[in-house]
Amino acid sequence: MILNGFGEALVTLIVILDPLGNVPVFLALTGTLEEKERSKASYLATFVATAVILSFAAFGQLLLAYLNVSLESLMVAGGALLFFVAFEMLRGNTQSLSGSHENGNVAFVPLGTPLLAGPGAIVATMLLIRQHPVAEARAGVILGVLTALLINLFALRFASWCGRYLRPSAIHFMTRIMGLLLTAIAVQLVVRAIARWQEIGLR
Repeated sequence: MILNGFGEALVTLIVILDPLGNVPVFLALTGTLEEKERSKASYLATFVATAVILSFAAFGQLLLAYLNVSLESLMVAGGALLFFVAFEMLRGNTQSLSGSHENGNVAFVPLGTPLLAGPGAIVATMLLIRQHPVAEARAGVILGVLTALLINLFALRFASWCGRYLRPSAIHFMTRIMGLLLTAIAVQLVVRAIARWQEIGLR
C-alpha cells in the first residue's frame, strides 16, 4: 500500500516538475547571481516548493473552501504568473525577475512557486491524497513527493555546474526556447481550467 502511493506520487510529480527542463530556466533566472548565491537559491527554492506542496496536501481543501477559491482559479492564477515569467524570458530580460543581488526573491518567486510548486504539482498532490484515504498510503504519497523534490534539487545543483561551462550565447538561446515552452504551459493551465469550468460549471 505504501509502495503504491509512493510510486504513483513519484512518477506523477517527476513528470510535472520536469527536473531536466528546469535546468535552463534556473540558469536564466539566476544568471546575475554569484555561484554561492545560485547554490543558496536552489536549496531555498526547493524548500519553498516543499513547504507549499505539503501545506496544500494537508490543508489545501480547507483553505480553498474557506477562501471560496476553486482549483480552477488557482490554475488560472498560476498560468498568469508563469506567462509573465515566460514573457520576460522571451525578451531576454531575466534581470527584472532575478534582481541584482536579491537571491531570496527569485528563489521564492518564480522558482519556488509557481515554477516548482505550481498549480499542477499542488493539484496533483491534493488529488493523490484524496485518492489514498488510508494513512499508510498517504505516507507513501508524501514520501514520493519528497523524493521527487529531492531529485529536482539535484537537477538545480547540476544546473549550477552547467553554468560554469555553457557560453552566454547558449544560455540566452535556451532561455528563449524555455520561455516559449513556459508560455505554452501557462496557456495550457488556463485552457484546462476553462475546460473544467465547462464540465462542472462556474463556481
